Amino acid sequence: MTSFLLILAGFALLIVGANLIVKSSVAMANKLNIPPLIVGLTVVAFGTSAPEFVISLTSALQGAEGLVLGNVVGSNIANILLILGSSVLIFPIYVNRRNFFRDYGFLLLVTLMFVLFALSGVFVFWMGIVMLLMLAAFIILSYLSSRKKMSGDYVSGWEHKNWLFVVSFVVLGLAAVVYGADLLVDGAVNIATALGVSEEMIGLTIIAVGTSLPELATSCMAAWQKQSDLAIGNVLGSNIWNIVFILGTSVVVTDVEVSSQLVRYDIWVMLAATLLLFTPVWRRSYVGRIYGTLFVIGYFAYLISQVLIARGLI
Repeated sequence: MTSFLLILAGFALLIVGANLIVKSSVAMANKLNIPPLIVGLTVVAFGTSAPEFVISLTSALQGAEGLVLGNVVGSNIANILLILGSSVLIFPIYVNRRNFFRDYGFLLLVTLMFVLFALSGVFVFWMGIVMLLMLAAFIILSYLSSRKKMSGDYVSGWEHKNWLFVVSFVVLGLAAVVYGADLLVDGAVNIATALGVSEEMIGLTIIAVGTSLPELATSCMAAWQKQSDLAIGNVLGSNIWNIVFILGTSVVVTDVEVSSQLVRYDIWVMLAATLLLFTPVWRRSYVGRIYGTLFVIGYFAYLISQVLIARGLI
């Protein structure tokens, strides 16, 4: 019963926190006269990546290298296929093609950099420095771009509130989604353990999705409120932060070896998912429900493939 209560409390915090993040982030964008996409790429993306950051840094310090890379790669795959796919099923995401291609181009660049580094077999200190420098470049480019564009496209109702109010609710919202995700994962793990589900299955499903729940809650809520830029900006930004900040910081702390399975399979799935995101926007100015369905199906196919690999069936 306690585990079910943890899950319910976690979901409640995710919903409430995501709503606060969307409203306060849009208000912040309008106060600064910058596009909500920029806020999604930076403030929201960093905040919703907090679970991945804590898990990866702790794992690096404890020598659990496989968890560091698995967390980053798994989260990036989930962010595109599951999170964005689920958001699109709620409401099609319309995008500004020029802004999207600029930020998507940066994501593709750091993803290719990640693949190149991974093929060397080990992430070392200098690679971490390069990643952190890429993060600095990303923040600067986002800021310079935001100065050229006015927002005003969306209204949250909090634009008249003072800065202390808006920033406080950004922090409260981020805290709620991160803590809510933690409660939900704890409850789900307890139930899975009690039912005799293997730790392998728990890691492949509950933990992998659990660290991406803040992104899921925030992007779905943004889609529900038709804040398309915030929804897709959160996904693009989170994937960028996962590589250049989370992995970069972990690699600066300690060298991280790359497993053979990661080189053979998982990094290519991450690259394929990143490339797949380009297709719907290249053809049109929005990501529709057909692509959302394909993304979600693709994610569950990936989970099934992981189970088959773990059991030596493929």
